[in-house]
Amino acid sequence: QVQLVESGGGLVQAGGSLRLSCAVSGSIFSMNALGWHRQAPGKPRELVAIITSGGTTNYADFVKGRFTISRDGAKNTLYLQMNSLKPEDTAVYYCNVIQGRSSYWGQGTQVTVSS
Repeated sequence: QVQLVESGGGLVQAGGSLRLSCAVSGSIFSMNALGWHRQAPGKPRELVAIITSGGTTNYADFVKGRFTISRDGAKNTLYLQMNSLKPEDTAVYYCNVIQGRSSYWGQGTQVTVSS
């Protein structure tokens, strides 16, 4: 069982930055993929960014050029650097890892961007 704990959310003004962290209970290099998703009120959960075990990254079009996903193997931590934040980025952000045929989720961290 993999446990994930997100942190780093908060309230920020439009144009500001935040860095989310996701502490993973286990070696992140044993995971097939790690990603960040988000869910705004009344909307379905959507993929924000993903990084594979080989280091390949992919981003949703709405965050390209603004967000960066990264990982630290020594700390078993996944990050999401969010720059140039917009009010429409307001959501609960969730960390997700895929290991084999299992998928694990964190509890989420709230990001609120004020205009």
